[in-house]
Amino acid sequence: MKRSGLAALVLALLPSVATAQHEALEAGARTISQADFAWRVGVMAHDSMQGRGTPSTGLDMTAEWIASEFRRLGLRGGAEGGGFVQRYPLETRELDTDRSAFAAGAARLAFGADLLPLFGSVEEGVAAGEIALVSGSGGLGRAARRSVRGRHAVLVRAAGTNEMDRATYRLAGELRSAGALSVLVTSDADEEAWNADAARALRPSVTKGWGADGARDSGRSADFRPMLQIRTASLERALAGRGVDIRALVARAREGIEVLAVTDLPATLIQRARKGSATAPNVIGILDGSDPDLRNEYVVYSGHMDHVGVGAPDESGDSIYNGADDDASGTAAVIEVAEALASLDAAPRRSMLFVIVSGEEQGLWGSEWFSENPTLPLSAMVANLNADMVGRNWPDTIVAIGKEHSDLGATLERVNAAHPEVGMTAIDDLWPEERFYFRSDHFNFARKGVPILFFFNGTHEDYHRPSDEPDRIDGEKAARIAQLLYWLGIEIANAPERPKWNPESYARIVSER
Repeated sequence: MKRSGLAALVLALLPSVATAQHEALEAGARTISQADFAWRVGVMAHDSMQGRGTPSTGLDMTAEWIASEFRRLGLRGGAEGGGFVQRYPLETRELDTDRSAFAAGAARLAFGADLLPLFGSVEEGVAAGEIALVSGSGGLGRAARRSVRGRHAVLVRAAGTNEMDRATYRLAGELRSAGALSVLVTSDADEEAWNADAARALRPSVTKGWGADGARDSGRSADFRPMLQIRTASLERALAGRGVDIRALVARAREGIEVLAVTDLPATLIQRARKGSATAPNVIGILDGSDPDLRNEYVVYSGHMDHVGVGAPDESGDSIYNGADDDASGTAAVIEVAEALASLDAAPRRSMLFVIVSGEEQGLWGSEWFSENPTLPLSAMVANLNADMVGRNWPDTIVAIGKEHSDLGATLERVNAAHPEVGMTAIDDLWPEERFYFRSDHFNFARKGVPILFFFNGTHEDYHRPSDEPDRIDGEKAARIAQLLYWLGIEIANAPERPKWNPESYARIVSER
């Protein structure tokens, strides 16, 4: 056949080839379904996962399940050594109850039985001085502030007042600021309520094990002034024979502030900690691109698999914070996109990188570790599409945060217009004052120079509550968001040029810290 005839034949075949390719892509989009989405959310947000706290057995179970899904879909592992799970270091710290106590004269009050930390990580230290009993409500006057300085301030509360309300926290903070050696807030909780508080207060605190916030020193603080709870009955035992009527102080707890110094009773508070280490998982999968020149560049999809674990029970007694929307929904969307892309006979030109992180609720730990220890060059990552909470609120609208910072915004508008069948409109950030741009995992990609879009449906009445359950997810809506992410990723992966930052945004956001 003559060359001109061959060219004519190729041109004639092009429309049919393009049609076949588009039909294949549409078939891939149809693999993203409401039923699949609901099933995946149900697995991750099941009670057996215990709220997926970082770190926890439930989180590790979730990571292994996601890795098994990536493996089943035919992705290859993107973690170190070709596996699917990347682990990052954590430091744990818990009160050593055997070596910690509050001794008042001959009485020794024990942590767990008599005392509990109010909040925060455990600092180590010793504080010795007298006791000042504070009763009443309102602000501290000058005389009261002088009376508590250099003493253990015990805030005696009204009977039946066991929850820490805002006014109590404020007054405890004032006592600490006034120079109290420690602040102890009384509680007359019954045995069951006290034991439940103890289980929460005495469990280990966790920090990341790297950087300025990690690899902490011995925990001894030059400003050791802890805040504790003390059982009212234990306080009475410690003050027995000192002529102090604790019940009279309890009775006047709603009157003005008074301070009673117990000058003949030396008291010493000792806190010691046990330190340890742990790890938490990220899950990373790769779908290799089809273009020999572009397959070493990556479109990154991300979501976070963790939530806040087990906490205070709600009015129904449910203490498992399942996190169905936050963020089993975003994680399910990423897995749905991975399945759709893996189903294609011909992959997009650029490769696809799927990064499911943990520790988001603790401070974006997993994505920070990945961005500081990437398993692929960050310079090869052309865009990050992050899905965090996409299963609630409006049925046909999703907020895309970050549209104004790069030409990804224009790409999204173009894709949105080209796929009206998805029935999902991506709109601008509705809550700029909330600074959500800096509050999910995309930010750790953005600060390293990767253009991002963050897909987010906003918070709701079940946010960070046990009621964020799978049965409240709008799976049909969320599946359509995943379809929009699928089409957007294909558009970015097949484009001849990689996305470009707005120069002003780049100068403001990108940091090489």
